Amino acid sequence: MNDSPGWATPGSSPSDDRSGQDGQGSQGSGSEGADGTPPPARPAQPSDDPRWSATQPPPGQWSSPGTEAPAPAQAPQPPQGPGWGAPGQQPGAPGGPSYGSPYGGHYSGPYGPYGHPGAPWGPPPAAKPGVIPLRPLGLGEILDGAVSTMRSHWRSVLPITLLVAVIVQVVGVLVQKYVLEDLETYPRGGSAIDLSVGDVAGYMALTGATYLVQILGTILATAMLTMIFSRAILGQRSSVATAWRESRSQLPRLIGLTLLLGLALVVAVGVLILPAILFESIGLAFLTLLVVAPVAVWLGIALSLASPALMLEKSTFFKAIARSWKLVKGSWWRIFGITLLTGLITAIITGIIYYPLSMIGVFAFGNGLDSVMDGTASSSWGFLILGGVALIIAQTITMPIQAGVTVLLYVDQRIRREALDLDLARAAGVDTPATDPHPGAAPGHGG
Repeated sequence: MNDSPGWATPGSSPSDDRSGQDGQGSQGSGSEGADGTPPPARPAQPSDDPRWSATQPPPGQWSSPGTEAPAPAQAPQPPQGPGWGAPGQQPGAPGGPSYGSPYGGHYSGPYGPYGHPGAPWGPPPAAKPGVIPLRPLGLGEILDGAVSTMRSHWRSVLPITLLVAVIVQVVGVLVQKYVLEDLETYPRGGSAIDLSVGDVAGYMALTGATYLVQILGTILATAMLTMIFSRAILGQRSSVATAWRESRSQLPRLIGLTLLLGLALVVAVGVLILPAILFESIGLAFLTLLVVAPVAVWLGIALSLASPALMLEKSTFFKAIARSWKLVKGSWWRIFGITLLTGLITAIITGIIYYPLSMIGVFAFGNGLDSVMDGTASSSWGFLILGGVALIIAQTITMPIQAGVTVLLYVDQRIRREALDLDLARAAGVDTPATDPHPGAAPGHGG
């Protein structure tokens, strides 16, 4: 029994425990019927109890005996199965239930705009014309989008990465076999190292040239893969020729951007470590590296989206740097974590492929562990060829993953900050909700 004024169970009285207190409950009213049958008892009213206020709810809120009381209003319940509401009645049918939507409007029609009967309760599913849903992405969706693009568009992706990996590894194997072997930069068979200034300069020049070929090949692959991923997001296919045609105009700028950032990093590190070199202090050099390394990582993440910004927005490299800085701001740790995880995944894949094949080369074409210890294993053809094949396979697989994650991070940040998903949906020719599909992401706020 609830004594709170203003509410009572329909058909009952809050004074149901007071029968017989005033003698009226057992006495007749003197108005019996002609056949002696007493008239129906008058329903107890709240006003009969002095504990209730004189001002009561209007009579319409009270039910008469023998009538069905109106059920109290209830919040919409989530769907429990194919049929919502009454048995055999579909939501949205005449007289059927209408469920409110958190994005405005109501569920209508036999199956409604939000899906089929039995669909999960909540917002309408985001449009997915391509490899990702057009909404803010999670970690799994970013990685899955990169892998899905490589799997579903392999005719365009694999030729690019395979060609670049073959060129890079062929150059690396030839340089290591015919050039670096003659420089004697490490002892062989117990012999002492006898280095001259020319040997060191030649070693650094050839190593730098090898890395330069690798960097240029990676830039070329990244530029073309960016265009393939941009079409895969819209559900469109592209060929190698199409990717080259769309990327070649921005390729010189991408090369300039990459070399500029690399040169700036080398100069900054050189300037900071110069005092340690002048004072010949190992402790000072170590302390300098402890300071430089976090700064370099921070800048690398802050500028990590400059490449897709330059390629997809057709901007200059200075504008691309500014765009990356703006998109990463406020989301640095999230982008850092996803980038680090991607690097770990690609490193594990590379190790799984490379080390078994390289060990086969050492034991099948070299002198086993002895050749590893004295340095002769690294110059044997068997080791170089098998190691090169392993790296070609690994780079063919990992290069699209790394490029895809970077492109999808760029798209995700623009969706969160600039509602790019609406533009992408229009470009893909799919319908979008009339209201904001992700109301939690305010403009200019990354998460």
